[in-house]
Amino acid sequence: MDFFLDKIAERLGGKQFGKDTQIYKFERIKRAKQEARKNYPDIPLIDMGVGEPDKPADSGVVQMLVSEAGKAENRWYSDNGIPQFQEAAAEYLKEVYGVEGLNPYENIIHGIGSKPVLAMLPLCLINPGDITLSTIPGYPVTATYTKYLGGEVYNLPLIESNSFFPDLKSIPLDVIKRAKILYINYPNNPTGQTATIEFFKDVIEFAYKNNVVVVHDAAYAAVTFDDYKPLSFLSVEGAMEVGIEVHSLSKAFNMTGWRLAFVAGNPKLVKAYGTIKDNTDSGQFMAIQKAGVYALKNTNITKEICEKYSRRFNLLVSALNEIGFNAKKPKGTFYCYVKSPKGAGNTSFENAEQASEYLIKNALISTVPWDDAGSYLRFSVTFEANGYEEEKKIIDDLKKRMLKLNLRF
Repeated sequence: MDFFLDKIAERLGGKQFGKDTQIYKFERIKRAKQEARKNYPDIPLIDMGVGEPDKPADSGVVQMLVSEAGKAENRWYSDNGIPQFQEAAAEYLKEVYGVEGLNPYENIIHGIGSKPVLAMLPLCLINPGDITLSTIPGYPVTATYTKYLGGEVYNLPLIESNSFFPDLKSIPLDVIKRAKILYINYPNNPTGQTATIEFFKDVIEFAYKNNVVVVHDAAYAAVTFDDYKPLSFLSVEGAMEVGIEVHSLSKAFNMTGWRLAFVAGNPKLVKAYGTIKDNTDSGQFMAIQKAGVYALKNTNITKEICEKYSRRFNLLVSALNEIGFNAKKPKGTFYCYVKSPKGAGNTSFENAEQASEYLIKNALISTVPWDDAGSYLRFSVTFEANGYEEEKKIIDDLKKRMLKLNLRF
């Protein structure tokens, strides 16, 4: 007898927990990679599916951690954070995004990465029956926790004909009446779309009109290229009254494993988040927060990272278009989002997931498939390479391999 048969919560499936035989796409990708490496041990796999930076944190950030890690005063629980980090975050938002008037101690609290922040925010807002409006494809954490709490999720597809923005006017009235949260993410993962001031104004107007709280996931906000300047939701008039913004040091400072983020915005919601957080974790290690202060005060780190990604995008987009994709260089993130091929030679693909598996098994090229709002593949420029010559070599190799497949579009 399975002692835990009737113990697991219904939100996780109850008695059916662990019995699901469906293989999710990331597990399929992992298995396909393993098979390809086994079948072709002498051919290197080109991994264009990685969703995190290819380089470690800046040496100055590392040295700050080293110098602070052993200090006795940093050993304590940090709870809702140290004031130095809040102050640095406020100054960072002012310097990079032009966000004025923030009180570091009322408008900002740190998080142990943006993922836990996005998980905790529904705990501040969602009651059973409430609805979270969530864009798809996208990062599912806020939607998942909404369901855990007895709430519902209404998906807003990001489609190319609407420039990968949610169609807020299409939401049914009965859904809007129960909506509590609007989750958005720009620059967007996976589409690479960047926000405009006009879009944020529309979001603010929607929030006021329909009494909906805006949660803007700004994980990629500083990772921008060419003529697009980093844009904060909070820099637009009225945003502070209706929502918050979640910033992460993972992408802009190559600090994914360091787990450091902050939430900024409406003081009442920030305080509510702080209350949930205080009952969930005991804060990030102070030495890591102090290393984060160093990062936030040295934005040249992000500038160098963006220059590298921009250079790689120029190579990748050119190659993809020569292969037959209709690729455009994004203005933000490190993702290139393109329509999936319909087949290769005599093989047809029903969806992007099949196309992605085919690329891995037949060309040792790994991508991430998305079939939530049309069939697309996501290519990431965070593949491992040292300098332009190596980057060019990898992209040239990718092009040669894919041309041999005779892809159909």
